[in-house]
Amino acid sequence: MRAAIVGATGYGGAELIRLLYNHPEVELSSIHSSSQKGTSIIESYPHLYDLESKALEEIDPVLMKQKADVVFLSTPPGISAKITPLLLEQGLSVIDLSGDLRLKDPEQYKKWYHLKPADDEIIMQSVYGLSEWARHQLKGAQLISNPGCYPTASLLGLGPVINEKVIETNSIIIDAKSGVSGAGRSPMPISHFSEMTNNFKIYKVNEHKHIPEIEQTLQQWDEEVTRVTVSTHLVPMTRGIMTTIYANAKEPMTEKQLRDLYMEVYSRSPFVRVREEGVYPATKEVHGTNYCDIGITFDERTGRITIVSVIDNLMKGAAGQAIQNLNLAMGIDETAGLQYIPIYP
Repeated sequence: MRAAIVGATGYGGAELIRLLYNHPEVELSSIHSSSQKGTSIIESYPHLYDLESKALEEIDPVLMKQKADVVFLSTPPGISAKITPLLLEQGLSVIDLSGDLRLKDPEQYKKWYHLKPADDEIIMQSVYGLSEWARHQLKGAQLISNPGCYPTASLLGLGPVINEKVIETNSIIIDAKSGVSGAGRSPMPISHFSEMTNNFKIYKVNEHKHIPEIEQTLQQWDEEVTRVTVSTHLVPMTRGIMTTIYANAKEPMTEKQLRDLYMEVYSRSPFVRVREEGVYPATKEVHGTNYCDIGITFDERTGRITIVSVIDNLMKGAAGQAIQNLNLAMGIDETAGLQYIPIYP
């Protein structure tokens, strides 16, 4: 299978290059950029020196069809909505890492992204690729919308207790923290060194664009879900997301019952690792991998469940999950190209 990457000069695009370079079933056929076409990828990323001969090409769906079977769109919001229909017309499969196709309600997209939404037909055709919860829908899918990083960590953490109706749905609080690579490569005051080093800050309070994405999936799982509180923070590290999720249990339960639920739900999910009782994951323990590690506990004193979920935001939160979705869609071994041991320390 031949793959092309649009937006190869961003962090997500560079991570896709790294993963596809060693994928046993996929050839990285071309890389594309609207701003740096004609230059070598090593001008943006010297660490990709082995790909010195790989020049960035223009974004032309007709020409891309000659080289690729599947296209990864690692682009800022607003671009995928325009070029996805052109790629589909050429018979190409598309995996979109932007947020353009995640929200099924165009009005929600306009409200949270402040951009013109994609055509309704394209939005409805896309499969929301939260891999562990969408395996059936992903089989043979031509158009996949890759989830955001915060939603991936949050939804994998909440999936078992929401689907089994274990918690009070109006009590959910998601306290999320991310490394600065989640803000992208373009320099911004919020993320440059002197702003972030020795610092820790909350941002986009009550207005992060991933909030409606989280709510949309939770409502699909349980229609009693209305709104959730999501607080996002930046921490002075490059990679990683930790979500600490709080929710009230509907009925008293033991910690063993809670953990057994998670073990059963994710027993066939190679990239979700549920920790032993009393053990909670750290972001370093999934660094550079497609794993989501989860720790859970039940506080008998307060009747509250706490779920700790960690991912690498550029892997399970972006490029890694995109490759996992490709594998599932094309009938390839789900773990192909993703069997990395975490980088530590």
